[in-house]
Amino acid sequence: VQLQASGGGLVQAGGSLRLSCVASGRTFSRYVMGWFRQGPGKEREFVAAISWRGVSSYYADSVKGRFTISRDNAKNTVYLDMNSLKPEDTAVYYCAADSSQTRIASEGAMYDYWGQGTQVTVSS
Repeated sequence: VQLQASGGGLVQAGGSLRLSCVASGRTFSRYVMGWFRQGPGKEREFVAAISWRGVSSYYADSVKGRFTISRDNAKNTVYLDMNSLKPEDTAVYYCAADSSQTRIASEGAMYDYWGQGTQVTVSS
């Protein structure tokens, strides 16, 4: 599986962005999909994940209520809608795919495939 993330950019605090991640291959619908981020000088951290059917989702506390993860299996795409953005959301955002269908993991090591990342910068 190859993942291509896009949609990042520069936005003012309080603004919104939508990230997209398109996957190659016909087995996209079998993967749990996640979003992670790495801010300047910080370690990579979990943001959100969604089950392979899109029924269940899981969020980091820092983004709960502001970010929404969704997927369209017909388009091999997972989205991250980010609202009420804060300067501390500034990071490179990565999408990732987990071939297990029995968990929704927040640990990056559980994911098998990673996209190249898209930069999100939130100005104050």
